[in-house]
Amino acid sequence: MVSLRGWPSFPEQLPGFEPDAAPAQPEELFLDWLTEAGAHVLAPHAVTLSTVDEDGAPDARVVILKDVGPAGWAVATSSESPKGRQLAANPRAALTFFWPGRGRQVRARGVVTPASAVESAADFLARPPASRVEAYLGRQSEVLPDPDKLAEAATAAERWVAEHPDTAPETWTRYLVRPDTVEFWQAAHDRRHIRLRYQRDGAGWRRERLWP
Repeated sequence: MVSLRGWPSFPEQLPGFEPDAAPAQPEELFLDWLTEAGAHVLAPHAVTLSTVDEDGAPDARVVILKDVGPAGWAVATSSESPKGRQLAANPRAALTFFWPGRGRQVRARGVVTPASAVESAADFLARPPASRVEAYLGRQSEVLPDPDKLAEAATAAERWVAEHPDTAPETWTRYLVRPDTVEFWQAAHDRRHIRLRYQRDGAGWRRERLWP
């Protein structure tokens, strides 16, 4: 067995965090942290989306956060993908952002609702051409017994996208996670990590400091 101890977890210099000065809305603090992380790490908007399958077992994968607003924190995928089917059966999810280069983590969880067909189509058409082609391949996560079939499907999808540049698949769905809990975690070298949790409270939010 190879020991994984001893590897550095965080850089020598870590940013500060004053929970008492945090804004009333978690989205505002999140966008501040996201912008700050973007100056130091690649893909700061990459997020682990966690769902549960039909057996109640957890499932997780990394996706891209599209935006954050009053309606929710947006991600997108095909409704026929595993995560789309899981969200249809159990419309709750957790989002986890981790920026090791800044020693920061943000966790959010709540109810998920699909956006309108118009919003979902607009999301799809804003994707780069290669990403649109990928969406038209279909069969996400199914077994691929012959790699040549992938090349054939990709060629067909490329032709379709070129011939229908303003068309989105009916299955493409923009999902909105409306958090009821958002937690901000700032690492500290003395292990006295700083944790601030926002809990939805009526029309507003309640802020709570947590033990490390």
